Amino acid sequence: MTETVLIEACKRRESFAQRLLYDRFVDKMYVLCLRYIVSPTDAEEVLSDGFFKFFRNIDQFTYIGEGSVQAWLSKIVVNECLMFLRKKKQLVLTIDDHVTHSNLAENDTALQQMATKDILRYIQEMPAGYRTVLNLYVFEDRSHKEIASLLQISESTSKSQLFKARAMLRQRIAGVGYNN
Repeated sequence: MTETVLIEACKRRESFAQRLLYDRFVDKMYVLCLRYIVSPTDAEEVLSDGFFKFFRNIDQFTYIGEGSVQAWLSKIVVNECLMFLRKKKQLVLTIDDHVTHSNLAENDTALQQMATKDILRYIQEMPAGYRTVLNLYVFEDRSHKEIASLLQISESTSKSQLFKARAMLRQRIAGVGYNN
């Protein structure tokens, strides 16, 4: 079933179409949640909230081509993750004056050799502030200006958090001495 047909059926609140769309994107959205939220149980809860909000607001969605469904759903899920972190007061930032692995640590060859599950684990081990800015900048392709607005911080704090997150990631990889 094409995305356009699937979306139109979802707009008519047809449960089979909602299930098909859910099945098509659930794994990707769950991994997205895990990049922000460490607890699998909490990530599942946020994922569920994200899909609920997606289906509740589907009438506002305009299909603009292949990939637009995933992009809109991802935006909703990321926002749900950020709301969850704020609500749980896990989004603590220290204040200072399409993605490839190399974007994470600026052409670090060890990182490029690592398995995605190892990178995910390292990201999950970061403090929430580092993890959130890293995810927004690297995976969601947000600018520091957008991140600052979303998280209600300064652009320099966003840049500092990204710098520290990358440094932590490099240190973690060097400490492990990852060789594939």
